[in-house]
Amino acid sequence: MLTTLAVANYRSINKLVVPLTRLNLITGPNGSGKSNLYRALRLLAETAQGGVVNALAREGGLESTFWAGPEQISRRMRNREVPIEGGPRQQAVRLRLGFAGEDFGYAISLGLPPPLTSAFSLDPEIKRESIWAGPFYRPASALVERDGPLVKAREGRSWDVLCQQLPTFDSLFAQVGGSSPETLALRETIRGWRFYDHFRSDADAPARLPQLGTRTPVLHHDGRDLAAALQTIREIGDSEALDAAVSDAFPGSRLRIAFQAGGHFSLEFHQEGLLRPLSGAELSDGTLRYLLLVAALLTPRPPSLMVLNEPETSLHPDLLPALARLIIRASERSQVWVVSHASRLIAALNQHPECNAIVLEKHFGQTEIAGQGTLDEPAWYWPDQG
Repeated sequence: MLTTLAVANYRSINKLVVPLTRLNLITGPNGSGKSNLYRALRLLAETAQGGVVNALAREGGLESTFWAGPEQISRRMRNREVPIEGGPRQQAVRLRLGFAGEDFGYAISLGLPPPLTSAFSLDPEIKRESIWAGPFYRPASALVERDGPLVKAREGRSWDVLCQQLPTFDSLFAQVGGSSPETLALRETIRGWRFYDHFRSDADAPARLPQLGTRTPVLHHDGRDLAAALQTIREIGDSEALDAAVSDAFPGSRLRIAFQAGGHFSLEFHQEGLLRPLSGAELSDGTLRYLLLVAALLTPRPPSLMVLNEPETSLHPDLLPALARLIIRASERSQVWVVSHASRLIAALNQHPECNAIVLEKHFGQTEIAGQGTLDEPAWYWPDQG
């Protein structure tokens, strides 16, 4: 389980240290930075897939993601005694992302390369990476350190060099993942994180059509294998919880998976009062999306972290209490993040005593956690920037 997430110099986030628990609810007004915090977590996930540089390129390049305000907003600026303006920078310009977990912590620092003649001179460089033991970074707790192209791992009281020429566009997870047990364990943990934010429910969505069925303990991120995932829950997961989730949202209804010639699976949704079941093609966007969330949250193979970005999209408000109960149930087996601005879903989740409600707000263009003072922040120290 992650206990802390830290982000610095990313879009509206100048610096933010977020405490985390089993069930985390990220809310706030439009424009407060919810999407930026979510995207920062996705960038962290890309490091273990070797795609963080490409992910930043899709966002418009590293320079466009940097915090656009001054390095520090002074007390006099906040009190509007003097205008907000920049000054000489005290530190190198770096995008920094990191987290601490129950076992290990990890941080990455990205910056622009020195002027080159290469056509790829705008590609970001990975300047520093660190893996440590404990709740926050200390030089004495560092297990793996990467400084530019050099990667070393702690070996007793000394350091063992794992790589001397690591390309600046590759994370240490890509090149030396198998060279140290801590790197391998952390890489596989991050690769197991699941993000659901792009379920297709349009008329041509694959989830509406019969699909070739194979055992599917993990729903695809766009929901294309919904029927197979639901049948997998029936056979090796919690079939009673599946029936209860459908009945909770649609009283008197039941769900069946039909098996067709050639091994194709399709949805059959039986509703009270109808003489025949509805096929996937006939379901409303909201009903289909709810079933997709059911398949994701009742997975027989729960991940260490599951992130739901605006799961209320297309759902009728009456379905949100049932969705909240599903999310709370999932948080018993996985750490769950929910990013939402739906008041009914927020209210239902906040009723759970262990819900960690994080309300974001923006002051002077900077995303902050409402009510978080300096003494409320979890302990966090960045490794040297490099």
